[in-house]
Amino acid sequence: MKTTPTPTEINSLFVNINPGEVWQQADEIVRRISPAHDSSLVRSVFDDVMRLFRGKYPGYCPIRTLYHDLHHTLDVFLCAVRLMHGVHISGFRLTDDEITMIVMSALMHDVGYAQRVGEENGTGAQHTQIHVNRSIEFMQQYAAEKNFPATLAAPLKFIILCSNPTLNITDIQFPDERTRLLGKILGTADLTGQMADRSYLEKLLFLYLEFEEASFGNYQTIHELLRNTQRFYESTQQRLREQLGDLNVKLTFHFKDWYGVENNYYLESSEKNIAYLDRITSLDDDHHRSMLKRGGIVEQAECRVGFVARG
Repeated sequence: MKTTPTPTEINSLFVNINPGEVWQQADEIVRRISPAHDSSLVRSVFDDVMRLFRGKYPGYCPIRTLYHDLHHTLDVFLCAVRLMHGVHISGFRLTDDEITMIVMSALMHDVGYAQRVGEENGTGAQHTQIHVNRSIEFMQQYAAEKNFPATLAAPLKFIILCSNPTLNITDIQFPDERTRLLGKILGTADLTGQMADRSYLEKLLFLYLEFEEASFGNYQTIHELLRNTQRFYESTQQRLREQLGDLNVKLTFHFKDWYGVENNYYLESSEKNIAYLDRITSLDDDHHRSMLKRGGIVEQAECRVGFVARG
């Protein structure tokens, strides 16, 4: 058991930018669930997804979406691993195959933003409304090429579908209740992992640019998106409770086992983000960006053509 985390360690939970370090943390957690788990397959998927994002995967360009970037996938991936650990030790024991499916689906849930060489147009954000189906198509082709056993490949479609925030989970025809549980773990990790990111509010500027490229959401300015995020947070909490089985509370079990403290650091970080958002949106529009200072994200967003004029 590790010692009680320092504030720096807590903040580092959500700074998942080094793939090697993220893999090492995830692998250590998986070993707590199943010491004998064979990680060779998921490691190969991890490496291929890293290559895909970087433009090193055969036939594909780098993934260039600003919000749904590699950092986002690593956030969701590690949150999913932590959550499945919490679910497992809370009493819903997971098999090795189920561990493998959760890991693979978390890694591949946003690969639908990838574009083939010669077919690239824009950043890939134009696929926003269909990116989940594109992710499933990529996964199915990948699984066939790599000769995944059907027992692993077939459920991945249903699990990845749970990362579509516009799809009601009750409308998905899961093959069985265990697959439904795995899907809920991914769906929970996708929402929880991104909203706990310490740069989440700054990254909303990137999300605005993605939505604008996709002609999605009908937001006229970044300020409108910022103000709407409070309502998004409330609807997300409702989705977590009513459709995803309130599984996010299982993260407390993970941190109890990992640090010996009964904290849900993901929930705490999300609540801090939303509280700060309330402060920002209480100000005039002209003051919004001055309150968003992390990661140089505002400056990057303002470099995009026409952003200042439209925002």
